[in-house]
Amino acid sequence: MARSVGKTRAKRLVLALVVLGIAVFAVQGGEYGTWDLVRQRTRRERLESRIDSLTRLVDSLERRKRAIRTDAATQERIAREEFGMVKGERELLYRFAEP
Repeated sequence: MARSVGKTRAKRLVLALVVLGIAVFAVQGGEYGTWDLVRQRTRRERLESRIDSLTRLVDSLERRKRAIRTDAATQERIAREEFGMVKGERELLYRFAEP
């Protein structure tokens, strides 16, 4: 009789371990386990941050594009700085070269 009680306990222990193993696999294992979901959430947050950054950059570039097309002062500044142009004949352009 003591032997059958021991077998019953062993069977219950094995069954409990199997059920526990199945529960752990259901939560942690598989393609969409807990750790995979955590990694995906972290990646999503990084990508959303990058998208926000790029959106701000695009907005800034669009404002600059609009200013270059429509603002005379911006056009003049670019002409002077980038292309070395002068305004009229009253201005002279001096270039200093390294010896």
